[in-house]
Amino acid sequence: MATLNRPTGPDGRDEHICGIDTAMEIIGGKWKVLILWALHQHPHRRFGELRRLLPGITEKVLTSHLREMESDGIVHRASYDEVPPRVEYALTADGVRLNEALGPLAEWGRGRVEERR
Repeated sequence: MATLNRPTGPDGRDEHICGIDTAMEIIGGKWKVLILWALHQHPHRRFGELRRLLPGITEKVLTSHLREMESDGIVHRASYDEVPPRVEYALTADGVRLNEALGPLAEWGRGRVEERR
């Protein structure tokens, strides 16, 4: 399988070669797009609620993806000083825009499912 040799910037990090490359780095994998969908459908959700909305995702994967998405500025994590502690996740403005950009892809997928019935 061929690999993509990305150019590196002055800081030694890989540079993106196009917008799709940038987007796929942020949403790559099976679960991140579904996390975006879940937070769009149900804003301000706690970890356990997200886990129930995404059957099959493990705690470890959900935790990892939420941290990555927070680092990428797609998800906001709000921690409340309560007993028991409460943490909620929501889409940022960038997360909302990314989810909206995925709308045409979702439409294509729904059409594909209908065609194959």
